[in-house]
Amino acid sequence: MATRRIFDVPAALVSLYPAAQWVHRGEGYAGIEWKDETIPCPTQEQVEAEIARLQDEYDALEYQRLRREEYPSFADQFDTLYHGGYDAWRAEIQAIKDKYPKPE
Repeated sequence: MATRRIFDVPAALVSLYPAAQWVHRGEGYAGIEWKDETIPCPTQEQVEAEIARLQDEYDALEYQRLRREEYPSFADQFDTLYHGGYDAWRAEIQAIKDKYPKPE
C-alpha cells in the first residue's frame, strides 16, 4: 500500500473546526493565523494528530480506490452476465477483490 501524505494543516483545521475562521500562511502549524474568538485555536499536537487520523483513514480505504479503477464498466459487467452467466461475472469481480483484499 503506497502511503503518501496528502493531508496538511488546513485539512486538519477544516476537519476539527469546520465553521472556524482562520488563515494559513506559510507552512506547518506556525502558519496558522486564528481569527475565531469563539473557538480556541487547536494545539499543534491536536493538528498533527488530526492530520495523522485523516491520512490513516484515507490509507485504509486504498483497496477501494484500487478496486474501483479495475472494475469493468457496468456495460461490460452486464455483457459478462449475458454471455457468461453469473458464475463468470462473479469470478471476474472476485479476481479483483482477491488482488486488492480488504484489510482486516
